[in-house]
Amino acid sequence: MRRIDREMDRDFALMVVDKCEYATLAMIDTDGTPYCLPISIARDEDIIYFHSAKDGRKIDALRNDPNVCMSCVGDTLRAKDKFTTEFESAILRGKASEVTEDEEKIHGLKLICERHTPTNMHEFDTAIEKSLFRTGVWKIEIADITGKRKKYDKEGKEIKFGRME
Repeated sequence: MRRIDREMDRDFALMVVDKCEYATLAMIDTDGTPYCLPISIARDEDIIYFHSAKDGRKIDALRNDPNVCMSCVGDTLRAKDKFTTEFESAILRGKASEVTEDEEKIHGLKLICERHTPTNMHEFDTAIEKSLFRTGVWKIEIADITGKRKKYDKEGKEIKFGRME
């Protein structure tokens, strides 16, 4: 990380992962070129779950090379009086693997649904009965994670070195 003065600790990075609206998953496509796409995620300790179709470009790439990098962006605020943006972000690396056991697939999907559609959980069991067999679930075991933030205090001074407000 070039701007070490903006680095935050692991707990901060995990908080960003937990609150980001979506994450961007980067991988190497089967032809050796970079490929990335947005995904809906949920975290359980050091495992990130996401859902997908059972086949397609993303699945081919992950099966070919499971090494991934994921970026998450938390809160942002565009400055009105300078050319900058306040932000918080997390970058993690790990290996992706397909979840094949129904019990873990349901666990991952439940975490994703509780996070992204909590008001519809009364329909979860019905949806699982109808679509578990055709839904892919993958997990990323976090190998390393970093967090970064640019934020100003009430006096307009940048908060540095992991200081929380």
